[in-house]
Amino acid sequence: MPPTLESEEHKALRSAVAALGTRHGLTYNREDLWSEAGKLGYLGVNLPEEYGGGGGGIAELSIVLEELGAAGCPLLMMIVSPAICGTVIARFGTEQQKREWLPALAEGKRTMAFGITEPDAGSNSHRITTTARKDGTDWLLTGRKVFISGVDIAEATLIVGRTEDARTGNLKPCLFIVPRDADGFQRRQIDMELNAAEKQFELTLDDVRLPADALVGDEDAGLLQLFAGLNPERIMTAAFAIGMGRYALAQAVTYARERTVWKAPIGAHQAIAHPLAQSHIELELARLMMQKAAHLYDAGDDTGAGEAANMAKYAAGEACVKAVDQAVHTLGGNGLTREFGLASLITAARVSRIAPVSREMILNYVSHQTLGLPKSY
Repeated sequence: MPPTLESEEHKALRSAVAALGTRHGLTYNREDLWSEAGKLGYLGVNLPEEYGGGGGGIAELSIVLEELGAAGCPLLMMIVSPAICGTVIARFGTEQQKREWLPALAEGKRTMAFGITEPDAGSNSHRITTTARKDGTDWLLTGRKVFISGVDIAEATLIVGRTEDARTGNLKPCLFIVPRDADGFQRRQIDMELNAAEKQFELTLDDVRLPADALVGDEDAGLLQLFAGLNPERIMTAAFAIGMGRYALAQAVTYARERTVWKAPIGAHQAIAHPLAQSHIELELARLMMQKAAHLYDAGDDTGAGEAANMAKYAAGEACVKAVDQAVHTLGGNGLTREFGLASLITAARVSRIAPVSREMILNYVSHQTLGLPKSY
């Protein structure tokens, strides 16, 4: 079956998760929804069956996040805990790491955050200054991270540091599991004007001592392991954005069908109907690219998935922002009331354009990697 068409199993999963989202709705409690989603097997649907997961892939996990978002109750940490951290550990972790973390991540009993962004690095991961150095068999990790989600509710954070390559002297990225209560590991909550259940943090690592088994994967694998987590992150961010856009569009369509100012409902007027139709088309197109990216990633095509994941994230972010804006515009003053849950999405939708990578950097990626144009940096 082509990757853009859903199987009966996928349709059944979508329907079941939609029902769960509808039960919790806009006023959902994050902890309750997370716990129930874990018990039903939705949080670990992408993780290996032998470690308590569903044996599926990012395709299945993206369906879960999209449908929860469409119901008004997205779980941001799904992007981080099962998609990034769970995938990296499943692909590259030791047997001990897999047994310790994967069943708990799948059940929702434990959560892991992910730390890559730094104050001075921005979109340039080559400027990451968090470094890890050997001290006997231990590692000492020092550096700073910023805009890290959910550190307060996560038992550990998967930190991207850099180690020195013994052969070349160059620094290369490596991944370390840092427990929340590790000595020298401090967090400061960032004051955000973003209405989200998950908080954002700045992290400081001051000679955090970690045992040898805190390292995930091969010390020399470098970017391979890092992008094993970053491609799912982009795909799941697309799912997050598409779900958010679908929620906003549904509110607008319902309102446009019922709201009557003159003789006919306002949805009969093309000035209202056409922009909503355009938003629907753009969200559907973004979903198709997201499905392609998930299919390629689950099939083991990391290179193809990288291109498609970036495109999906770009398309979904643009479609989401436009859908939210048009929904608010359709409702007028009502679009800014708490009742419809749209006003808070004006800010939240912007996140899908700037995180985890800005749309400009995605355009750079496509122009360089896909079109073969020269770099300006």
